[in-house]
Amino acid sequence: MTETLRDIVDAAAHGVFPPADGRTTVVPQHCARDAGVLAFTAHSVVFTDEDPAWVREALARTGTDPLAAPMNARFLAAFMERTGRGSETVDAVMVGSPLPGRPDLALREIGDAGHPRAVYARRRRDDVRVWEADGAVLVLGRGVAGRLEVSVEVDEGVRHRGLGRALVTAARQLAGEPLWAQVTPGNARSMRAFQAAGYRVVGAEALLLCGRSAEDAGVSE
Repeated sequence: MTETLRDIVDAAAHGVFPPADGRTTVVPQHCARDAGVLAFTAHSVVFTDEDPAWVREALARTGTDPLAAPMNARFLAAFMERTGRGSETVDAVMVGSPLPGRPDLALREIGDAGHPRAVYARRRRDDVRVWEADGAVLVLGRGVAGRLEVSVEVDEGVRHRGLGRALVTAARQLAGEPLWAQVTPGNARSMRAFQAAGYRVVGAEALLLCGRSAEDAGVSE
């Protein structure tokens, strides 16, 4: 049976990763929206509907160590040119197991959210749900390979009070399944909040976007 991107993502959520053999696996996209590279320890996964032979040739043309080639700027640039897609930053990919109980944080689910974080999420995720807290917003939606993803935003005036950590902890209680987050490594404040809330780093991801979403490339989680 051929392994799919969803198989790989589901296994990683439970701590089972591709072999650390320095190789690259090429699998079809889960949906037309999402293509990219997911890098684990000593093994990368390129998810694309392009010809796998082209992917192998483009990786070889980087002239770099095969282990590093999938995240090399030369490959990513060729990948974007080939597909006509834009690129976001290379993000750290984190996952948290679901937590029992109800959130201690007072959250209000809203149906017609015009917050920029919610608008952005709807362009790159399905089944988006949005909650507000005082001075913050929490968003859940189905992204890469149908995995459940979280993003949050805290207003400047209420930062440094532990609200970000409380939000991403509450998200684990709302999820009922493994919950994923993509965080720009340079966003140290967000990295600390997710790690303090029990999310663990499992890899890195370069997501290539098409259409309207490409215009938003560079908007960080």
